[in-house]
Amino acid sequence: MRVFRDLLARSAVAALFLLSVLVSSLAADVSFERDKIRLLTSGGRAHDLIVELAIEPDQREQGLMHRRQMAQDHGMLFDFGETRRVMMWMKNTYLPLDMLFIGEDGTIRTIRENAVPLSEAIIDSEEPVTFVLELNAGTVNRLGIKPGDRITGARIPAVAR
Repeated sequence: MRVFRDLLARSAVAALFLLSVLVSSLAADVSFERDKIRLLTSGGRAHDLIVELAIEPDQREQGLMHRRQMAQDHGMLFDFGETRRVMMWMKNTYLPLDMLFIGEDGTIRTIRENAVPLSEAIIDSEEPVTFVLELNAGTVNRLGIKPGDRITGARIPAVAR
């Protein structure tokens, strides 16, 4: 009987391992278009970045999960297709991130710095936004990004200030 239980336990562990591999491979099937954006700071500086676009529900669901690195001048732009309060989390995300919550006009409304990898804590926009830009942690500080700064390009229209 003990041999049977050990065999059953090993089979269950193997099945869970295979399931996790399958889930990871399915997640890897989500692809993202790339585009350029420009960050305009209140200090008059412009910073050009390459972003992956998370537009479709499966793209927004995956986001940067399972990634181990991202180039310094890259990020991911989430387009929610509507203006609403947005809540994010870091589940299965290994990269510490800065999150910029952006209004329909490209104005940065709220900033959350140094989101903790793998955390399931909710990161709240606290107000209605249309976009979220995820950047490597430390980028907000390095570039001097502040609420009121603007993003243009990609899916964000250029609007005169």
